[in-house]
Amino acid sequence: MSGNQRVKAASRDLCTNRLDLVHPAQRAKISTTGANRMEDATWPYVRGDLASTRRSATMFLESLQNFHTAMGREEWVARWRKLGDAHRLAGELSLKKGAFEEATQACLCALTSFEVARRLLDEDDPQFGELSTRIEEAIDVFGSSQARKLQLVDISGCDQTEFPAYYLPGTGQDSCAPAVICISKEDETGVTLLARLLPVVIDRNVSVLVVSHADVSNHVPAKSEMPLSCCLDYLSVQHEIDDSRIGVYGEGLSAVLATDFAVSDRRVAAAVCDGGLWNWARTLASVSWLATNQDVMDEDAASARRLRLVRQLRCPVLVVAGGRGIVSVSEATTLLADCAAGRIDLELLVSRMARTPMGDIENFVPSDDFIFGWMEHKLAHSSAT
Repeated sequence: MSGNQRVKAASRDLCTNRLDLVHPAQRAKISTTGANRMEDATWPYVRGDLASTRRSATMFLESLQNFHTAMGREEWVARWRKLGDAHRLAGELSLKKGAFEEATQACLCALTSFEVARRLLDEDDPQFGELSTRIEEAIDVFGSSQARKLQLVDISGCDQTEFPAYYLPGTGQDSCAPAVICISKEDETGVTLLARLLPVVIDRNVSVLVVSHADVSNHVPAKSEMPLSCCLDYLSVQHEIDDSRIGVYGEGLSAVLATDFAVSDRRVAAAVCDGGLWNWARTLASVSWLATNQDVMDEDAASARRLRLVRQLRCPVLVVAGGRGIVSVSEATTLLADCAAGRIDLELLVSRMARTPMGDIENFVPSDDFIFGWMEHKLAHSSAT
């Protein structure tokens, strides 16, 4: 296919495969006209801006239960993947023309589209590998289009080893920008998390260092926080970073790593973590196993123990419950009440979920926006003590 043909194909895909969803007031009318009419109404046109793409992803995932009845999962995966391909190709063409801002926007739109497609796949679906390749290609184009380059760096560990991390400096030109160490879930790579977060952090004056769970957890439990301290050491010597305003963000079991790290390293200025609930669950299980029927822990004693655990965190904390996390909403709500009574700076985010025949799927766009908005706010004037 010639260059002109590729341009025309990309334009056609972008014009016919955009998911700018219809206004909620029209959905009832659409649902009565059959699956075909609904399918047509959800794909009217495309605009190449990131805000529109993320708005479309949010609305699609918010209404996924309704859309699932109109089309099968494989068809929705194919549409979002095709949309991502069109954006990625548009980014490549813009890069060749020297239109770097357009290339950046297109790549970020592609990454958001691919993330929606990835969420719709079964965990053992063979399409994961193909989708991962597409994501890496989009990240490569993104890296070439940016004045502030995305860097693959080696972090020197405390045991004379090294592990890789992705580093993206913030948008500011001064030396007072905050930074966040981001740890992927236990079943995801650092690249997967990076692809999802790039559209979130691109316009924020926050530097990010993304590492994989496997690289920072491959240590004995007593030393599991050491690689993360090495990450903080790396950020501390970067000229554009204020070393008193570095936070940590972990998902899934990495939320436990983030908690342990924030407890062990006083330099951490804000943490998105599990708030000590994993350790609390293990403590409760031990007490229940050892106790007789007459020695069951009462709620006042339980609250006191929870507070002792969370008070070890000497920075503002955000706990993400439901969805991607290991923390249940009920556990997090109880912890929130305890912290409010104890005047501890802890907040709670409950993930927005779509319940579908394919399982619960998280609406990741508003969750990610909230998390990094919270982190940006907490690090704006924080100073680790």
